[in-house]
This record gives sequence, structure tokens and C-alpha cells, in this order.
Amino acid sequence: MERIACVALIILGATMGEAAEMPKPGDKLFGDYIRQEALRLDGAYADDLKSAQDWARRREECRRQVLWMLGLWPMPERTPLNATVTGTLEGEGFAVEKLHFQSRPQLYVTANLYRPKKAEGRLPAVLYLCGHAGKGRDGNKTAYQPHGIWFATHGYVCLVLDSLQLGEIAAIHHGTYRENRWWWHSRGYTPAGVECWNCIRALDYLETRPEVDAARIAVTGRSGGGAYTTWLTAADDRVKVAIPVSGISDLEDYVKPPVVNGHCDCMFLYNTYQWPWTRVLNLAAPRPLLFTNSDADAIFPMTGNLRTIERLRKFYALLGKPEHVDAFVTPGPHKDVSPLRIAAFSWINRFLKGDASPVVEPDKYPTIESKELRAFPGDLPNDEVNTKIDQLFVPKAEVAVPDTAAKLAALRRKLLEELRETTFRAWPKGYAGKPVELGDQPASGTLPTEPPIETGYRYAPAKQASKVCWLIILNEGDKDDALPDWAAGIVGEDASVVLSPRGVGPTETTIKQPYYFRRAMALLGRTIDSGRVWDILAFLAAAKRPGATWKIAGKGQAGILGAYAALFDDKLSEIVCLDPPSTHDAGPYLLSVMRVLDTPDALGLLAPRPLTVRAPTPAAFSKTSSFYRAAGAQEAFHSDRVEKP
Repeated sequence: MERIACVALIILGATMGEAAEMPKPGDKLFGDYIRQEALRLDGAYADDLKSAQDWARRREECRRQVLWMLGLWPMPERTPLNATVTGTLEGEGFAVEKLHFQSRPQLYVTANLYRPKKAEGRLPAVLYLCGHAGKGRDGNKTAYQPHGIWFATHGYVCLVLDSLQLGEIAAIHHGTYRENRWWWHSRGYTPAGVECWNCIRALDYLETRPEVDAARIAVTGRSGGGAYTTWLTAADDRVKVAIPVSGISDLEDYVKPPVVNGHCDCMFLYNTYQWPWTRVLNLAAPRPLLFTNSDADAIFPMTGNLRTIERLRKFYALLGKPEHVDAFVTPGPHKDVSPLRIAAFSWINRFLKGDASPVVEPDKYPTIESKELRAFPGDLPNDEVNTKIDQLFVPKAEVAVPDTAAKLAALRRKLLEELRETTFRAWPKGYAGKPVELGDQPASGTLPTEPPIETGYRYAPAKQASKVCWLIILNEGDKDDALPDWAAGIVGEDASVVLSPRGVGPTETTIKQPYYFRRAMALLGRTIDSGRVWDILAFLAAAKRPGATWKIAGKGQAGILGAYAALFDDKLSEIVCLDPPSTHDAGPYLLSVMRVLDTPDALGLLAPRPLTVRAPTPAAFSKTSSFYRAAGAQEAFHSDRVEKP
């Protein structure tokens, strides 16, 4: 049964009989912004069509970038596969080997290898990648037997691979889709990366088989398998022919709520480098690529399908291989049907065997009972890391504390450059909007920081002749009509601005929308939280208060957002974080930030500016204190305990 389109309304919390929630202003602002940015990024595909020479110069850097966005750069070590065949079944003209290998230590990949019962010489091979079929303990590979049987009975070796979530060892694809694992964004972890890595190692395994001609390997798969076909073909030139089936669209369609909400996380990389999505398929060129779909596929709409193939035709023509790309569309919904299979079989025959003769399927394929195809017929391995690979797959940065102020300054420059290149790459080049005049009278309003996104502010002048102005950052759900109680003691007699970044106060969204907004933003190379840091910076650039000394404070995640703003704007002379999370695993969620640093490191880079951290567990920020010691500014770091209510 197809599981990719798990009912999105359930995910979003809509249940039978629940009263409809009234839209809020932020819903439209965020929706308009997401559509605007998707169109802008897709429009950049024109750059890929400049010239064949230009693409040749960029190709390897593009490959590096796509691997980085999958969490695969630098490439993991190719550890021993420890491949094990646990049994063999025979059918009419074919045999099936049940096997498993380890794509990295204890990350088990279960598979079935279909081959001719009698093979002579080295044969072309096909790696078949499974879509989201719920076959439980037997693995989703068992739902795609017809593919393996057809290839094996027509002179191919076909390795049918279980995916991570729906394989024999039940793991997780649905981190942000269902499990609220928004820390995946901070880690830079997507199951798309694991699937791609498992596929790369599957190619390594096929190369060890004596009956396989490693120079003739094709890859195909439908739905999730179509996405993995795309990732693998982009990552590995050993793939000579590719057929992604109903597995990839473009940003213009992906960011529509019914589409992105219909896909689990394995379908997406994090678009850090802000690509037009079709560029991933460019990395297949000039190898033969057949782009196939069904015309009534709700999660791969034909609109995106048509735009994608039009772009690819132009690109392949640019490279002088227009005959190496084509499209095939069959009537029907998102389903594995005979016309799609025949199109893939024909394309592979044509380019791996030089055979353009018509392809037919049997009226009925033989069926092997699913449990008979288990690679682990008995107990599953107790040392597996499949079920916790999201915590292990993408290495977290280990930032060493420098021992001198000069080394700290150099480290700060290096890490901020890395953050600007990746985590905050989507920020505008600079703020070019209207100024905000802050004088002797209270003021309030909204500021377009990244149109149509707006930020709300409420200014209160100093009660005495103070030049200090505190910037108080609010969180989602905070009231924006007055200075928060927790901030009153910090501000004292000074001036203050209560800032409501995107999604807060005047741009608050309905309860259900943040799920969609958060997931769509990652496809655009950003998060809501990275946008909030930009909102703070944009306000500081707009604020006109002559002679002011600016300081910043926030509670919870807002305190960390303020600290990041201070890293990029030294106008902020003092920072206060009340009850902040001690790791980005708990927020704020910034794309791949933990591949560069974590929260205590970021706070440490603020040295020697005064920093106060009031946390339930001050020891969690002992590393921050070490940074301040390196800067010779121990007295500027204040850490004490705050009791949670």
C-alpha cells in the first residue's frame, strides 16, 4: 500500500468535527513569501543554460554542493560491507538471493538480488529503489517483485533495495513530517542522505559480484525510489542510465501545501545553496535519463513535470545529447503500473543492451510470499544503528576552545564565514528599506525586513537621560502589547524596543500553519528562525536613534536568536539570554548549524562583549566561559541559575 501521502490533515491536527481556525495575517505573508522565493530560485535555472563550457567548469562544485545538502560532504568512509547472503530462492528462469550489507558499521541494508538462474559472462545490472510500500517486517522490497523478476528473466542482475523506514529494520523517515524532530534541520540530517549513501554502497556491492558488468549499471525506482534515483545519479557517475519514476518535481509545485505536506522527509535535501530543484537532474547529464510520471499524480503534479522536462530538454541539447533525455507520462494516479514499468524496461534495454525492440510484460508475474524474502529470517541484529541513525549520520562540529585572544578572533572570522556561506546563505545582501526614527516619543509599527515579510516593533523612550536602548526579542505566543515582565528588570530606566520577528505578534500564524511553513522554508535554504535573526539585523540597520548604545535580550530561543544577531552586528554591546536552550537540538532551528558549531560555541564567540546567561543548568555553558577566559574577559561573562516555573 502506498504510504508516501500519509494523510496530511491528520498531521496538521485537523480532525473530524474540529472547528475551523480563522486565518491570521502571518498566514498570507508567509504563503506569499514562500511562493515568491520558490519562483525566484526556479528562475535561476536560466544560469545553467549559459553554455556547455560554463556547466563543465561548475559541474564538480555542483556535485559537492548536492552532496553537502544531503549531509554527505565530506564523503563518509567506505567501511567494509560485510555482505551476507542468507538464502536463495528459485523461480522459473530466475533466482533470488536474500542478503544484507552494512553501508557503515551496523547500518544494515536489506535487499533481494534477482539474477538469471543460469548466467553466462558479465551481465548488465539494475539497482531498483523502492517506494513507500508498507510491507512491515518483510520490507518494502517485497512489494516490487515484478521489477526484479522481469530484469532477471531478460538477462539482467537486479538488486532491489529496502529503504530505511520501510525496510526490515523499521527506522524513521518522518522526522519533521510526523515526529516533530525539527532538530534534524539544525543537524543537517535528512533521510535522503542515508538513502543516497545506501545506494552508493549498493553500487559498491554490485561491483563485487562476478556476474555483473560494472560498466553497465542502471538505476530506477518509483515515488521515494524515484527521488533516491535522482540523488544517486547526481552523486555517482557509475550510474550509466537513470529513470526516476514519479519521484521529483520543481520548487514551484513542491512548496504548495498539498504537495510538500504529502511528502515525507526522505524526498528532500536541504536547499542550502538555493538551487532551482531541476539542477539536481542536471548532474545526470549527458547520461541517458527518462523522466516518467502519471498524469493525475497529486504529489507530483503535471505542471511541475512539464516544466522540468522542458528544462532538461534544453539542457541536454546544450550538451549535444538531446537524444539522451525523454519523458513518458501514463494516465492515472500515483501508482506502480505496467506502462511505467515498460517505459523503464525499454529505456534500459536501449542504452545498456542497444536493444530497441518492443517490451512486453507477462499477464501475471509469479509471487513469492513476502516473509520468504526476508534477509533476516530470524531475529534482527541487536547492534543495529538504523533506528538512531538520525543522531549519528551527519557529524556534529567539534569546536576546540582557542587559548589566546588572537586565535579566538581568527576562529570567530572562520566560523562566521562558514555560517554565512551555509546556515545564513539565504539572507539578503543587505537591508535597503525605510528607516525607523526613534526619538523622545513612544512609537510602534511594522517594518518590511524581507518583503512581504514584516517585523513588528514597539518603542518606549528612556525614563531618564539614558543613551542605552534595549532590544527585547519575543517568541511565538508572546504578547506584543507591552514590555514583558521578565524584561522589566533588565531594561530599568533605559529605552527599549520590543521586537516581534516573523511569525510573532502582528505576523502570527494559525496553529496549523507552522508545520507547512517550517518544511517549505527548508526547501528554500532557510528556516523561520534564520529569518528571525535577519529580522533583528534588519531592524538594527533601520533604527535611527543618534548616540544610542544598543543592547539585546531574549528569553528561551529568542535569547539565542539575539546572540546570533550580535555575532553579525557588533553594534550590540551587551547580550542577555534568559533560560536559553543549551543546544540547537532544542532550538532555535537553523539549517545545518551544528555542522559548524553549537550554542555554547556561538555564545563564546561573543567574547569579550558582556554576556549574561541565566539558565537552569549553568554548567551547560561552561564551554562558553572557556571562550571568555581565552579572550581575557572572564569578568564580562555572567552565568547564574534561573529556576523554571
